Amino acid sequence: MQNNVLILDFGSQYTQLIARRVRELNVYCEIHPYNKVPKDLSFYGSLILSGSPYSVREVNSPRVNLSELLDKFPTLAICYGAQMIAQEQGGRVDSSNIREYGRANLIITADNSILFDGIDNNSQVWMSHSDTIKELPINSRLLASTIDVKNVAYSINDKTFCLQFHPEVYHTTHGKNILKNFLTKICKLEQSWTPDSFVNQTIAKLRSKIGNDKVILGLSGGVDSSVAAVLLQKAIGANLYCIFVNNGLLRKNEFDSVLEQYKEMDLNIKGVDYSNIFYSELKGVSDPEKKRKIIGRVFIESFDNEANKIQNVKWLAQGTIYPDVIESISATGGPSATIKSHHNVGGLPDFMKLKVIEPLKLLFKDEVRRVGASMSIDKNILGRHPFPGPGLAIRILGDIDENNVKMLQEVDHIFINGLKKEGLYDSIWQAGAILLPVKSVGVMGDERTYEKCVALRAVESTDGMTADWVDLPHKFLQDISNKIINRVKGINRVVYDISSKPPATIEWE
Repeated sequence: MQNNVLILDFGSQYTQLIARRVRELNVYCEIHPYNKVPKDLSFYGSLILSGSPYSVREVNSPRVNLSELLDKFPTLAICYGAQMIAQEQGGRVDSSNIREYGRANLIITADNSILFDGIDNNSQVWMSHSDTIKELPINSRLLASTIDVKNVAYSINDKTFCLQFHPEVYHTTHGKNILKNFLTKICKLEQSWTPDSFVNQTIAKLRSKIGNDKVILGLSGGVDSSVAAVLLQKAIGANLYCIFVNNGLLRKNEFDSVLEQYKEMDLNIKGVDYSNIFYSELKGVSDPEKKRKIIGRVFIESFDNEANKIQNVKWLAQGTIYPDVIESISATGGPSATIKSHHNVGGLPDFMKLKVIEPLKLLFKDEVRRVGASMSIDKNILGRHPFPGPGLAIRILGDIDENNVKMLQEVDHIFINGLKKEGLYDSIWQAGAILLPVKSVGVMGDERTYEKCVALRAVESTDGMTADWVDLPHKFLQDISNKIINRVKGINRVVYDISSKPPATIEWE
């Protein structure tokens, strides 16, 4: 057994939060779909079973071979996982007579429970289920209840621990401590997974996998591709060929400024301008998914063209990170719902004879930044807000043309520079402007105008999976609105987006 956690995903929207909390405790973990359990289980020293949108009472609900897994690992089963164990180990699960959603207070009933060691009685926990455990399984021990739910937590043989509530969400006050008790006191795992250890392990893996092959990497100016580039540079040196494509959809002056910054980092980089091709392919296209597909295709075709100018290239590196993978392929293949496609996820066309390597695909955004800091990457690069791979194309609702791009670039420039000037930029996860496909009547001087509207967006988040809108100072918004309307021809109205994710997404498309 090794110092790693296997998380089996049964389709819960919280599964990624489980992984985040485990990693925050400096323990490495991997999410795998319930129906694709790894064949080699010797890599893991602990098991966590996620929740699920399904009911264990359904005939076709997700199932795994519990007897094999529970015998092999110390196990933490959450919500659906706890109900599945109860039902299959001699207990009973029924539909709940009351709604068991939201906050509840934990009443610890067992003495000397390792799982709840140091946890305050009556501390807040978060419920989210419609079934309830009426009878505990054979040889189990009740650990905790709430006022409304008797069987909230139980254990079997002090090796399997089952929770009806969700310790991974922020609303469970001591959830992180509960997870820490499970990982360190029950599983005896070491908290040794750090940015430095990730860098060392990843460099060794890259060297072993790539050997003396040549790799091309598409740099975008963002945090993810920059960190991926430095990792690869440390692993294979001059065999890394970086290409920075100007797709015509970047921020104002970003192509020239970022290209110069990369050269100062001694990266082997070439800048190429394909903006006219992107504009041509996007002409008349307004559907957001079609935009993403076109941009992804042209991006890859551009790389194929540039790769053919370098002899014997074998690999295409990408800065794909975990949220990209999760949102595109439903938590690594589990039954969660797909939200949207990502331009750098989903493989390559048959004509492109390059293998893909993604050194960051199991990291969340904040983890990428910490890894970058451990390699001493410039904080101005690491501190950049996330920027969508398709660029401003998905911030222009409707058709894409060069005039609309330049208009939005000016609006974005005023907004982002204003945030930096007022010291607000670093406290925000992501900010940008959206050009709306509507016109409205306005008055400038004595003249009537009929011009476009832009929406400003600023959110705070830790990983992009959830996000809250930022309550920017009203005086700041007033000043930015005035500057945009006065300086950007064609704009006469500015609005501010106060939607959170969920139910909205960070980007509008």
